[in-house]
Amino acid sequence: MIPVAASPVRLEASVDSRLSRWMWLVKWLLAIPHYVVLVFLWIAFVVVTVIAFFAILFTGRYPRSLFDFSVGVLRWNWRVSYYAHTALGTDRYPPFTLADVPDYPAHFDVAYPERLSRGLVLVKWWLLAIPQYIVVGMFVGGGWGWDGRDGWRGGGVVPFLSLVAVVVLLFTARYPRHLFDFLIGLARWTARVTAYAALLTDQYPPFRLDMGGREAPPAPAPGPPLTKT
Repeated sequence: MIPVAASPVRLEASVDSRLSRWMWLVKWLLAIPHYVVLVFLWIAFVVVTVIAFFAILFTGRYPRSLFDFSVGVLRWNWRVSYYAHTALGTDRYPPFTLADVPDYPAHFDVAYPERLSRGLVLVKWWLLAIPQYIVVGMFVGGGWGWDGRDGWRGGGVVPFLSLVAVVVLLFTARYPRHLFDFLIGLARWTARVTAYAALLTDQYPPFRLDMGGREAPPAPAPGPPLTKT
């Protein structure tokens, strides 16, 4: 078996043990303060990405402080999206911070790359990522990534399945686990494409649906062949 390469992009989530049957009806409204903040964060994110583009082009490095900010914006957006739109697997209000919150049920991170390709930065975010944009566009509908204003854009597989999940929750008081795993798999795929397009990594997103709330650990590398003594 070929080992699965570990992705530098990690997205995880867990379902609350007890979810309100009806709270999902108003979460989008409760999240409005986050939407306002995220509008400005996404504007800054675009500016930072442009600066990082030239930094990578000339130095082969993504400035660490800018990198941490960009990851923080995506992390904040994921928490809000998970709470109000994607999966809706928690009733805990998202914190107002770019940093990871260990006890919050949604997490996002990208491993910092010490070096990035100066050549790839010219083509990966538009040319090389086109096949991924097509696939992710079908997932989220109306766009290829996370929308800082209103979470996942409608019309795709994710919004539809999220609605199915909360309707099941409404009538049964139980969140369908298999549907949750599938939704997180779609979100994880989208997150990897977003990080690649935002120049945060050179590792091309795999065409692979890694389902489940937790990232699977990579398979151990094969050891050296045994020799007879």
